[in-house]
Amino acid sequence: MRFIHFSPQQPIGYAEGLLETKQVGIRAPISVQTTKSRETSPHQLFLMSSTRILRIASRAQPSAIFRSNGLRSFTPRVAPTMSATSANCFSTTSRSLSADKDGQEAAHHEESFEEFTARYEKEFEQVQDVFELQRNLNNAFAYDLVPSPSVVVAALKAARRVNDYPTAVRIFEGIKAKVENRGQYDQYLEELKPLREELGVSLKEDLYPEAK
Repeated sequence: MRFIHFSPQQPIGYAEGLLETKQVGIRAPISVQTTKSRETSPHQLFLMSSTRILRIASRAQPSAIFRSNGLRSFTPRVAPTMSATSANCFSTTSRSLSADKDGQEAAHHEESFEEFTARYEKEFEQVQDVFELQRNLNNAFAYDLVPSPSVVVAALKAARRVNDYPTAVRIFEGIKAKVENRGQYDQYLEELKPLREELGVSLKEDLYPEAK
């Protein structure tokens, strides 16, 4: 927009006519109509977008999304593998369960006195420290029987080997507590006397006479 300068020689009507001319020049209904005629209505846009969507949908192949070939190839691969694996697992588990069952039967097998004696003689012969000695003694005296003199001999030698004199004295205390009467205890003392004197093991009643 330009500024209009008025001179004293020009009448006012001239300026008014110029303004009218400028106003007429600003108005351009033809150009506006032309622009409007080129615009697309919302209804036409909806029709065009719907047509494009239909075209894209018709071009898309369902097999690319839902791969039936992949599903067919996936099913046979899994089925034989699972069946073979299941067969192997069941057979292995069956063997292991039978092995465990046999082990439990062996554990619950009633051990004879001779087997008990042989087992603990071997256990005491392999003792290398005080912990193993006391553990085997606790296990041996936990049964509802009195260990044989041969087991006591092995235990006394193990106590001497690990240099555990107090435990050697307690072995005889355990025998005294397990036997039914004093006569059985005396029989143990008589049979074990040579080894007891050799190892220098005293009895509790000899160490503490007042405790008799």
